[in-house]
Amino acid sequence: MIEAGFACRAIVRNGKTLPGGVESVAGDILDPSTLAHAVTGVSAIIHLAAVLRTPEADDIWRVNLEGTRHLIDAARMHAPNVRFIMASTGLVYDADGTRPAREDDPCDPQMPYPASKVAAEALVSKSGLNWSIQRFGFVYGDADGHIAMLPRLAGMFGWHPANRLSLVHHRDIATAMVLALTGAMDGQSVNVVDDAPTSIYELTQIAGAPVEPSAEPLSKPWFGQLDGGRARQLGFKPAVRTVYQAVQEGLM
Repeated sequence: MIEAGFACRAIVRNGKTLPGGVESVAGDILDPSTLAHAVTGVSAIIHLAAVLRTPEADDIWRVNLEGTRHLIDAARMHAPNVRFIMASTGLVYDADGTRPAREDDPCDPQMPYPASKVAAEALVSKSGLNWSIQRFGFVYGDADGHIAMLPRLAGMFGWHPANRLSLVHHRDIATAMVLALTGAMDGQSVNVVDDAPTSIYELTQIAGAPVEPSAEPLSKPWFGQLDGGRARQLGFKPAVRTVYQAVQEGLM
């Protein structure tokens, strides 16, 4: 965002460091008293804070729902004209879909993380703020370790090697956020994905630990795939179009 010319302020906990040029504000979305200074004077809020990989469902709900509520309240009180952009997930969609998931498909997930995101999305869309929501495919890149985790996740959840995941590189989360800051996504939920859903088998190969191949029929052929048509209609063009481009350009 700094490279795109935006002045950036970030809420951080525990003295974490930030890239050069980013203003740091100590705070916590679970502590409303720390949020007023963070949001005062800003023109946009990009809400990325979330809890995912923990067995503690209460922690997931507390951060993802109540933290979002606190941030909305702070924005309404101290920055009512702000553009509020929330990061969400493609996991909100039904795994038994009959095609790649679209933004107007029903969402009724049962796992705590996506369920908490659906609840938080509802808060955002009813907040009275100028809002948009981005539902990301499987996020990876820039040494975040997510692709490396896929062999373990595939075994844990019994994913079929032929299932394909819609992906999005970290750099294209920035691409999508820059577009949202223009107002192109105002009042909408938007799937943000690259150009090529990629099979679990290929992804685990890239991770160096391919799952066992299989010719068994897929029971959930569209699991993990998102329709990115709305984002493209709004002007989104991924800079990292496929995971293979990321491999070739050293962006993993």
